[in-house]
Amino acid sequence: MKTDVTNRLIWFKGQIINVNDAFINVLAPTSQFGLNVFEGIPCYWNGEAKQLYAFRLEDHYKRLLKSAKLIQLECPYTSENFKTALVDVVKANEYDENLSVRHTLFVDGFGSWGSEGPVEMFVAPIPRGRTSAEYNKKGLNCCVTSWRRISDSNLSPRVKCGANYINSRVGQREALRNGYDTCIFLNEFGKVAEGPGSCLFIIKDGVLITPQLTDSVLESITRDSVIQLAKDELGLRVEERTIDRTELYLADEAFLCGSAMEITPIYSIDRYPIGSGEQGEITKKIHILYIDAARGRLASRKNWLTPIY
Repeated sequence: MKTDVTNRLIWFKGQIINVNDAFINVLAPTSQFGLNVFEGIPCYWNGEAKQLYAFRLEDHYKRLLKSAKLIQLECPYTSENFKTALVDVVKANEYDENLSVRHTLFVDGFGSWGSEGPVEMFVAPIPRGRTSAEYNKKGLNCCVTSWRRISDSNLSPRVKCGANYINSRVGQREALRNGYDTCIFLNEFGKVAEGPGSCLFIIKDGVLITPQLTDSVLESITRDSVIQLAKDELGLRVEERTIDRTELYLADEAFLCGSAMEITPIYSIDRYPIGSGEQGEITKKIHILYIDAARGRLASRKNWLTPIY
C-alpha cells in the first residue's frame, strides 16, 4: 500500500486525489438527502498469483445502473467508465491486500431531493480490516429488531441508495443499545427479511433456506453466489421461500452474508442459541468455497473474477 488509510487515494470527479482533498457542496442533494446510489465491491488478493481480483464486477455495475434507473438519476457514466476508474485508483494505491471498494454515484450541485442531476462519481477503496466492526467479527449474536424492513411499496430495498440505509441504521442502533452485535429485520407482513446491509440464510435438516427476493430483501450478489455454490459445489438443496420468525430460533445453523460481511455465522438470535452456538459445518464449507472462488482458487468460478494487475 502506497499510503496510510487516512491519506489513501480515491477517484473523484475524473481525478485521482487524496481523500482529504475531495469536497462536496454541503447543500448538494447527496449531502442533504442521501441522494446517491452505490456498490460495495469486494476485491481479494491471491498471494500465489500476485493478483488482486474484483469479485463479480460486471454484476455489481449492472446493479448500480439499475439503482440509478429506479431512483431516476441522469447517469453520464458507463460500466466501462466504472471499471476504468476502479482499476486506476486501486493501482494508484498499489494495494496488495483484500479490499472493499465503495463505488458511488451522487447528485451534486444546488438541487433538491427531486433533482435528477448533475450526477458525479467517486470510487474509494479501503482495506477490509478497516471496515465496520460488525463486518470483522467471527460470529454474531443477533436480535430481531422492532423496526420493520422497507418494502417495494414505500422505499424499495431493490434500490441500493444511501437514504435507504437509515432503515438499517435504526435497527442496528437498537441492537447495539441492547447488547447485540447486529439485527434481523422482519418485513411489513411480519416475515423474515434480512440484516442491515446483509442477507440471511438458515439451515434446517441439511436444507439451505433464504427469504424470497419479494420478501423485502436486496437483490444481493453475495446471496446469489452462495446459492450457486451451495447447489453446484456442495449439492445442497436450496429453498427460496418466506420464513417465519420462530423458524430462526429452531434453525440448525444460520448466517448473514454480503460483500462486506462475507459469510458470518450467527451464534444466537434473541438469546436463543443457534445449533451448537458456534459456526456450523455447512456454514463453514460455504464460507471456504466463497473465499476460494473470490481468490481465484475455484476453477469453475474464474468467470466471476476481474484481475486488477
